[in-house]
This record gives sequence, structure tokens and C-alpha cells, in this order.
Amino acid sequence: MSTRQLQQIIPGAQTSDGAGVSLRRSLGQSQSARVDPFLMLDEFSSDDPDDYIAGFPPHPHRGFETVTYMLDGHMLHEDHLGNRGDLLPGGAQWMTAGRGIIHSEMPQQESGRMRGFQLWINLPAAEKMKPALYRDIRPEEIPTVPLPAGGEVRIVAGSAVGVAGPIQGLSTEPLYLDVRLPDGGRFDHTLPAGHSAFLYTYEGSLTVGEDLRQLPAQSAGVLSSGEALSVHAASGPTRFLLLAAKPIGEPIVQYGPFVMNTRAEIEQAMDDYRNNRLTEG
Repeated sequence: MSTRQLQQIIPGAQTSDGAGVSLRRSLGQSQSARVDPFLMLDEFSSDDPDDYIAGFPPHPHRGFETVTYMLDGHMLHEDHLGNRGDLLPGGAQWMTAGRGIIHSEMPQQESGRMRGFQLWINLPAAEKMKPALYRDIRPEEIPTVPLPAGGEVRIVAGSAVGVAGPIQGLSTEPLYLDVRLPDGGRFDHTLPAGHSAFLYTYEGSLTVGEDLRQLPAQSAGVLSSGEALSVHAASGPTRFLLLAAKPIGEPIVQYGPFVMNTRAEIEQAMDDYRNNRLTEG
């Protein structure tokens, strides 16, 4: 069984999005900083309400999926379909924009820590224009499983240590794990050989693979191909995300919140949005 190694490190870059939410972007900071089918990963984390209070007012998406996973704080999702979802600590939302959705994510607090992640996952061409879908995942729906060597794993999508998470059956077969290790702790996992995969450390640091290459905090670590993954907490207790999925292998043309396969499809999405047709169909 071949072992995955740390192939590339993408340090998170400070930026802002929405109406001025401060965040750290690793995947997605440039077109070359993608891991098919993953388009973008943002980490938001602050105790200062000025960094998050403006939130993400109504805005459109087409052609991909967004996953918001909360660690601390409270946000409210609302969309044109009439969905409302409270994003609470330990909960998530899985939104398939498909042919089009207009939604908002707004803070429901005026003080305290707001911390979490937003991940963008591409859709294959055959699914880009399917109807929009929304799934509110309550904290208690996400299994938290102790690890044999210490620590624990929360399973948002896919399966780990024989336990399935709430998101299953998607064409890209996504795996979304939130892993907590004690100092010196180890985590081993087997991945499909052809799936793309990366790690994101948000507390502490990791050593990865047989060569023990170090992945520092607030960085995405793109993994080589292979099946076996082994990581160690390198400098005290460590928390990280493990994300993997089946690559799509299709052209990507992105313009802001629209991700399609051709420039003509992007122009159509922009025209549909300008003329209130984005969500029709």
C-alpha cells in the first residue's frame, strides 16, 4: 500500500470577503492553488466583532457546493428557497448551488468568538445546472468518535474508523474530517488511491508521511497520490481538517461566485443574475 506524502504547502493568506469579514484563505487564493474538485477553503476566526459582524449579505452562487462548518459562534443561513438554518458550534450546512441560489449568512451575536470554515467543492458539468439543495446539519448529527491512540475525529462527510457521517452518496465522494490529536498523537487513515486530498491545520502542527515533513498551523498541505495516510501531532495538541474527494478533471472557469466549464456559461450566469433568471428552472 503506497503512502501519501506532503507534496505542497499553501500558507493561509489574510483577506476579507462578504461585507468585510476577516478571514484566512489557503485553497483558492489563486487559480493554481486548487485541489480538484476543491476550489477554496477559508478559515474565519476572531474575538473582535468588527472582523465578522457585517457577515455575508445576500449573494448568488452557481455551479458548485459550499460547506460551512462552525467551531464557535452563531450564524443564520437564509436563501431564496425559504430555507433557514442556524449554524451553531459543531454544526454545518451543505449547500448545493446547482443552477443558482441566492443566500446570506449573517452573525447572530454582537460579541464573542466566531470561528469556522467555508469550503467550496466543484460540481461536474452534468450537475452544474441541477436544482439547488440545502442541508442543515445539527451538531448532534455529526459523529464524534474516540481514536484508538488518543484524540477524536468528527465525521462531517464520508466515513472514518468504521463510522459514517451525515453526508453520503455525492458524485465526488467527499470526505470531511475534523481531527483532534494530543501532543505526539497519531492518526492513520486509508484513502482511495485516485482521490485528491489535503490537510488544513488550525491548531498546532503536523508531521506527515514517511519523511515526516512538517505542516505548520494555518496552512493547507496538499497530499501526493497513494492510499495510506499517517500524521503525527508535532508540537503540542493539534487540530486539523482532512479533506478528500474524487477529482472531476474538467475545465474550470470562475468569475466570483459562479464556477462553470466555459466562458460562455459564465457570461450566461451573469446575464441570468442581472435579469433575475439565475434561480429559475
